[in-house]
Amino acid sequence: MIISLNWLKKYTDIELPVDQLAKLIGSRLVEIEEVIDLGKKYEGVVIVKVVECKPVEGSDHLNVTKVDDGGVVKDVERDENGLVQVVCGAPNVREGLMAVWLAPGVTLPDTYNDPKPVVLEARPLRGVVSNGMLASAKELALWDDHEGILELEDERTPGESFAKAYELDDYLLDIENKSLTHRPDTFGIIGFAREVAGVQGKAFKTPPRMTLEGITWPEKVGNEPTPQVTIDNPELSTRYQAVVLTNVDSRVQLSPLEIRTYLARIGVRSHSAVVDITNYMMMITGQPLHAFDYDKLKAVNNGQIDIHVRAGQTGEKLVLIDDREIELHENDIVIANGDTPVALAGAMGGRDTEIDDNTTNVLLESASFNLYNLRNTQMRHGIFSEAITRFTKGQPAELTAPVLAGAIDLLRLSAGANRASDIADAYPVKQEQPKVYTTADSMNAALGSNFTTDDIVTTLQNVEFSVSVDDKGTIAAVAPYWRADIHIAEDLGEEVGRLNGFDNIPLTLPMRDFTPVSPDSFDLFRSCVRSILARAGANEVMTYSFVHGDVIRKAQQNVDNAYRIVNSLSPDLQYYRLTLTPSLLNLIHPNSKAGYDNFALFELNKTHSKVFGKDEDGTPKETDLLALTLSSKVDEGTTYYRAKHLLDYLGASLGRSFIYAPILQEPGYDESAAFDIRRSAMVTDRETGEYIGIIGEYKSSVKKAFKLSSFTAGFELDPRTLHKVALLSANSYSPISRYPSTERDITFAFTDINTSYQQVKAQIDESIEQVKNVSIEVYAGSIYQPKDAAAKNFSFTVRFTASDRTLAGAEVNEMVAAIAAPLVQKLGATVV
Repeated sequence: MIISLNWLKKYTDIELPVDQLAKLIGSRLVEIEEVIDLGKKYEGVVIVKVVECKPVEGSDHLNVTKVDDGGVVKDVERDENGLVQVVCGAPNVREGLMAVWLAPGVTLPDTYNDPKPVVLEARPLRGVVSNGMLASAKELALWDDHEGILELEDERTPGESFAKAYELDDYLLDIENKSLTHRPDTFGIIGFAREVAGVQGKAFKTPPRMTLEGITWPEKVGNEPTPQVTIDNPELSTRYQAVVLTNVDSRVQLSPLEIRTYLARIGVRSHSAVVDITNYMMMITGQPLHAFDYDKLKAVNNGQIDIHVRAGQTGEKLVLIDDREIELHENDIVIANGDTPVALAGAMGGRDTEIDDNTTNVLLESASFNLYNLRNTQMRHGIFSEAITRFTKGQPAELTAPVLAGAIDLLRLSAGANRASDIADAYPVKQEQPKVYTTADSMNAALGSNFTTDDIVTTLQNVEFSVSVDDKGTIAAVAPYWRADIHIAEDLGEEVGRLNGFDNIPLTLPMRDFTPVSPDSFDLFRSCVRSILARAGANEVMTYSFVHGDVIRKAQQNVDNAYRIVNSLSPDLQYYRLTLTPSLLNLIHPNSKAGYDNFALFELNKTHSKVFGKDEDGTPKETDLLALTLSSKVDEGTTYYRAKHLLDYLGASLGRSFIYAPILQEPGYDESAAFDIRRSAMVTDRETGEYIGIIGEYKSSVKKAFKLSSFTAGFELDPRTLHKVALLSANSYSPISRYPSTERDITFAFTDINTSYQQVKAQIDESIEQVKNVSIEVYAGSIYQPKDAAAKNFSFTVRFTASDRTLAGAEVNEMVAAIAAPLVQKLGATVV
């Protein structure tokens, strides 16, 4: 947001140099990213009067003019009357015109910030020497009008500095306004000036016409009926005012030049008197306005005005003034005349009621709308106008009236508008500011300051708080209506500390003990899990807790279980995520596309689901989850078993062993929605039987939606349960053997094709537990089943390691036989 220093000076005294002021504002109000010296752009630019104007011989558009600059420009060729010759091709150049002259040696303002700015010089045009040029608004870097030169008011004096005449000898403060989201008043020049006065220790007085007591409505001239206005749902709008203006000369393209230059310097383009005035009032007060073509508005409802402020309805569409057709949503706020939507409230008007050159009658709107609905609208429809930026900060209902009155008066002066109706005012719920109590002692105790009661009272009154003190020293303060952020004593303390400068509070060492709190057992466990998985070669990621609804749907989860974010930061961040797996799957394709052929990603984080309800304070319950997914572009073995190997490694590192059970039917909960149950398993702790999570490959539809490789699998676990069972584990450390290991490959054939891998592996594990003093590790090799065959083969690699000797071949054979025997006896296996 750009703030003009000269504009601030119209409302408060500023005596500090601009660098000191910027530092003061930065420490007590908002960060200033840059201070721009606007005056340098207009150095040497002067106002002149066109004394003579004659066509250039042989040209159909050029004129040779003689201009009077009062003799202020040096080193320029003049005639015997002291006039300077300038050739101009603008269609509106004429004798007697007051214009802006860029003399030789002056930099063209429109190119001032270019790498190679244009510097004017005396040069011939069609054989006639032109000393510089007469400038258009575009060439002066004001707005995009270059069809003619800029015409100035007749009362200007030749030789005046253009910058001084129109207060362009200015500094612009480029502020980072994100920290002012809770302060809608500072999005207007008057509100920002009030804060500047406050941080300087000066009292501020709002201009009388902008106060509730000083509202003066221009005299009614005309007999139009008062517009019928209804707010259908007070939660969507706290106030809606409207008035009919007639005799508006919409062809008047020139609002007062001073207004247009102030709008231009902060980045608002000039359009017409009506639009410029509404923008001007918005910029000085922070309250947006909207103007409808009154006759067009009546035409959409059979000649009647019956304004309704309501929610959008399913299936409704609206063509906006930028020619986009949008489909309205139930969270959108709509302005409708009768049943017909005519504007997207607080965001953009409709094309059918837009002001144009033929407009003579206007319905002017001043209203306040629900900021949360508008934030939703802003993101859904991609509208980031100056108006909706301010509405989404929460404009107070009381502000609509003084701004509407001021706009009517300016339109009367600039465009000949007459107030033709009474003011329609729908104001269903009026709110009063709370009275907040504090004392100097309690405030000083909280801040570590030494403010007196008089210091506190003066500081608050400087920014127009209503303050009183009783005989016991209790301070009662009522914030002005534009301060919706003041509710408790601590708010008053923050206000007093900020305005006086937190950096001015004496520094003292705290007396209480600041020994850091030790992390709890679960926090330490999470760090341990992260280290184990990273050691296994997986990469930890941290993704947003918010996701797009499409990500939830791609994972085939139920979006109705997800909490929707009303004021989402981005259209891509609409919902709280239900689980972590979709976030990880969403990262697979971009990483594969970036050239990573084989990788694993994991995340340990919180999720939120309506299934788990809310806490006592009404906030969604948080659920801890651990998810991992791995992907490969090429076939490196059955992907499920690669994921299982990582999970077994995690379990072994925690001293746990898991059982993997087939999933016989769709579980129906969001954690399992992405997994193909035919190629997945439920994971439980072997010792306790506690459910840990799910592991497996993903559904074909999920792989297609996320553009995943066929060789992708993963797991999602409950880390709280994993932590609980891990606490039961004894120290599983054993030193690495100095003796070599011996491996054997074993293949078991089964005639019962329903025999599962888990049955075979469980039996092998049971047999291994009977072997003492030798470490035995089993790795899955392959599962082979020829098409239409009546047998199935399972292959394993078994590694034997003794801690005290090198194993002999006979010993290994004996252990292999001990492992195989139960499989042969109990499951009918044949050793191949």
